[in-house]
Amino acid sequence: MKNTDGKNILDYETVALDDENNAIIIIDQTKLPGETKLISLKTGEEIWEAIYLLKVRGAPAIGVTAAFGIYLLAKQILTEDYEAFYQEFRKQKEYLDSVRPTAVNLSWALNRMEEVCIKNREMAVADLKELLRKEAVSIKEEDIRVCKAIGEYGLSLVKPGDGILTHCNAGKLAACKYGTATAPIYLGEERGYHFRVFADETRPLLQGARLTAYELFSSGVDVTLICDNMSATVMKNGWVNAVFVGCDRVAANGDTANKIGTSVVAAVAKRYHVPFYVCAPTATIDRNTPTGADITIEQRPDHEVTEMWYQERMAPEGIKVFNPAFDVTDHDLISGIVTEYGIARAPYTESLQEIFRKKEEGMI
Repeated sequence: MKNTDGKNILDYETVALDDENNAIIIIDQTKLPGETKLISLKTGEEIWEAIYLLKVRGAPAIGVTAAFGIYLLAKQILTEDYEAFYQEFRKQKEYLDSVRPTAVNLSWALNRMEEVCIKNREMAVADLKELLRKEAVSIKEEDIRVCKAIGEYGLSLVKPGDGILTHCNAGKLAACKYGTATAPIYLGEERGYHFRVFADETRPLLQGARLTAYELFSSGVDVTLICDNMSATVMKNGWVNAVFVGCDRVAANGDTANKIGTSVVAAVAKRYHVPFYVCAPTATIDRNTPTGADITIEQRPDHEVTEMWYQERMAPEGIKVFNPAFDVTDHDLISGIVTEYGIARAPYTESLQEIFRKKEEGMI
């Protein structure tokens, strides 16, 4: 599907740094698929709002946006005194870190940028700002390499012609290239695997319909859009050989937080003996969170359920609404966690430690 400028959605960068104009350029994903609109973010408030309003979303893309954002905000701190610079840096970092509580990549990227400041406190502030720029760019470049590695491991779990179901958007629009859960699909498409993909619509924000179905269809993948409550039917019919989903946080015991409805898909997959895989960069694994019960789940506004997307309100005025953005999938429902360092399997308390051992040894 080409836009009016002749470009495919995959031709655009999800998140780009415009250093010359002190801006982050993102695709406003709230306008997709009807309009491809690039917007420029320059202030802390604009960056915070873009993340909160889901103009940019997906754990990897949020991390990259945060890294570029704190660099640009640091660039605007007009002092040569390190202590004054760092105090303001911390203030801006904490502000950005407050926007969404569930996706660990946000705090991971900001903490990584802060580490640059702490380790180079003796350096001139101007030189420190340049190091922050290089680190932010490195975070983006690493995201591309990580997603491709996840795709390679994920591809080893399926065979040509398989049916794959995915929930929400863990695609190129949620990262910088390839995505996480879609990385095996894109690599398979390049290699002639001809997967048959089923994309859940993902209510209430419809990321599966607006984003996943859109980007896969635009890339030529055989994709079928289904309502969330149809996943059991397609699995019972034998049309799905594997489920691949993304992730916003992995607990130390292998519980995972992902877009609301993911745990339902996992339970249905177990009922019909369909392997359920979570694609998670190691940046998404939070070893300081013991179990899924310790993950803070973001609560979203009522109007997303009652009136968003509708010409007329579709629920009675005054009705109570429960609108969690994410749910937790228990580790016993997960067949494997696909990372850039390999595939972790139960018991996850042991296999995730092995994944980090490989990471510390640089085995990628």
